[in-house]
Amino acid sequence: MLDSPTHLGWLALGLVPGLGSRSASKLLSAFGGPEAIFAASLTALEAQGLSAAVAQAIHSQEALGRAGKELARAKELGCGLVTWNDTAYPRLLREIYDPPPLLYLRGDPEVLSRHAIAIVGTRRPTPYGNQMSERLGRDLAEHGLVVVSGLARGIDTLAHRGALAGGAGRTIGVLGCGIDVVYPKENKKLFEQIVNGGGAIVTEFPMGTPPTPQNFPVRNRIIAGLALGTVVIEGTEHSGSLITARLAMEFGREVYGVPGNTTQPASYGPNQLIKQGAKLVTGWQDVVEELPTPVRAGLQPVETATVGERASLVTESLQGSQRLLYELLGLDEARHIDELVERSGLNSSETLATLFELEMKGYIRQLPGK
Repeated sequence: MLDSPTHLGWLALGLVPGLGSRSASKLLSAFGGPEAIFAASLTALEAQGLSAAVAQAIHSQEALGRAGKELARAKELGCGLVTWNDTAYPRLLREIYDPPPLLYLRGDPEVLSRHAIAIVGTRRPTPYGNQMSERLGRDLAEHGLVVVSGLARGIDTLAHRGALAGGAGRTIGVLGCGIDVVYPKENKKLFEQIVNGGGAIVTEFPMGTPPTPQNFPVRNRIIAGLALGTVVIEGTEHSGSLITARLAMEFGREVYGVPGNTTQPASYGPNQLIKQGAKLVTGWQDVVEELPTPVRAGLQPVETATVGERASLVTESLQGSQRLLYELLGLDEARHIDELVERSGLNSSETLATLFELEMKGYIRQLPGK
């Protein structure tokens, strides 16, 4: 993939001073590809709304020379490049209003196209925040979802670790710096674990780019863009995690909040999101039940089993009133709670308690109207 000469053009676009991803996207739509952009006249470039300085920088083709060195460094590092033209480019990310034309990648590009959930939050979490981040990361990964986060200290780090904890989980780290820069430095081991564990590290920033503060809001749109939804676990009033959540809303993705202690400043972010309509999350089930039906269907723990075989496995694991009610529900038909009380012979309190236990295990789901 790196040997293709067309990658020089894509790399060069990212190396033009003052050319952002939105302007690059506009140019690509207008001219059809990087080669045509760099071959265009100054007049044609300025006609696309570029400043004279940016148009001149493109026309000089200086970035193409720098791109050759960038390509050589990428090969040396074992870094892949994923452009809009590549089948590995994630479909969900392409749908946002300013997708990066090129991603630097270390790891497995296939993971970019899998169903993913973003987990973000403060760099200074409480013990509760640490516990929830690692638990959600682990549980979501165990149920087949890729966990996306920003490899920052705190919530991000724990979400990545949780996803890797089971051994089969996959996670994507999105950097606010170059692919050859490990930030924070203490996450060097985690960085390698993600790459070697079937996950991926991605960034749109050229190699050597330092982790400056202005890079992280830009990075956050990729986190939100790769995922079906974003879970916020602790974040202050001006937290970057709220930027990610707002971007997810703009992209039409799900937004979730893990409720926290109202006396803790770190709880402001998720609590405020919940007040504004975000889904309240206490466990992985709350995340999954908001996903589209085709996605949920693909996340069954026993993917190779038929519907009947799966039902049999579930039934065998249940005893007493749980087994009775589960069998009364059947596979394809919803039943009202009053009907279950009448047909089971259990009183209403026992029926409600048993149904709650089954729902917490993920075996059943309550529909509107009970």
